[in-house]
Amino acid sequence: MRELVRTNDAVLISALEALLNGARIAHMVVDQNMSVLEGSIGIFPRRILVGDDQIGAARRLLEEAGFGSELRPQS
Repeated sequence: MRELVRTNDAVLISALEALLNGARIAHMVVDQNMSVLEGSIGIFPRRILVGDDQIGAARRLLEEAGFGSELRPQS
């Protein structure tokens, strides 16, 4: 799994998940439960992870949808 996006914006996470689900790109949102530990103040970012075999398709999808600036640098 590779990191696609890291953000504190819960609305952005929801929008990106909707796009990935619509394109049937398997993904995982991690660090969601950190908000319980932090007291729900949003200091810990959530990350969207995508499998190595779908990272290229996921990046293209988000770039085409106008979310290219949210993507993590390619490693």
